[in-house]
Amino acid sequence: MAEIIQKDGTWTFDGEAVRIVPGRDKSVGLARQALGELVVPLQALSGIAFETGRKAGRLRLRPREGSDPLLQAVGGQLPDAADPYQLAVEPDRSGVAEYFVDEVRNALLLEQVPTAPCDRYLLPGPSVPLSATAGDATASFDGETIRLEWNWKTEESKKSSGTQTFSLADVDAVEWLWPGGLENGYLRFVIAKATTKAPPKYDPRAVELYGFKKDPLMALVAAAVTARMPHPAAPPAPAPAPAGLPTAAAPALPG
Repeated sequence: MAEIIQKDGTWTFDGEAVRIVPGRDKSVGLARQALGELVVPLQALSGIAFETGRKAGRLRLRPREGSDPLLQAVGGQLPDAADPYQLAVEPDRSGVAEYFVDEVRNALLLEQVPTAPCDRYLLPGPSVPLSATAGDATASFDGETIRLEWNWKTEESKKSSGTQTFSLADVDAVEWLWPGGLENGYLRFVIAKATTKAPPKYDPRAVELYGFKKDPLMALVAAAVTARMPHPAAPPAPAPAPAGLPTAAAPALPG
């Protein structure tokens, strides 16, 4: 058992999983607090590192590619305060952090955990129902239906389309871009039967993001939807046998 307790949160490793509990310090972002506790199985990890600094260090977990729907949804574009896989470490706790790293690394070696990408999610994603208000909308997801409601920041032509409601089954992809420089970000749901080339500001299937404090909450909505869609690396389902072909007779049971 290894454990490190910091203002940023508490990490515990029992040999099988890393349990991450976010702290309540002001440095901990709203998205991390809303995401809550994470239990990351050893099989979902490709590595761990401790980075030293002059004032503080940082623990970083490296999940395997494709293991977590949150990272799959955002493509690594999360601000530090919203990233559940890093922990700020005070200078006097660097020894504990290094011990924690050694314990996880040793377990990865003993269990011979592969570093190859996953073809299924090993974490469940945020629980539903889930709702977040940020950017120009409130996005809600109950596990089957996505709902986008506009606010006063919404461009008028987009707002005139009214509240948008569509089924998870209609979503072909989830796109995420974190705001950077002079460019706004967005969360977009791509629907094949309603494709558009409109910028997020005008797209009724997109939430425009401006880089404010609450914007990372939309990443949780993106992750919840992504977790309930087919994994992009999942092997294809076997093709059904052509109709009309004879099937093999079942073997006779002994009398």
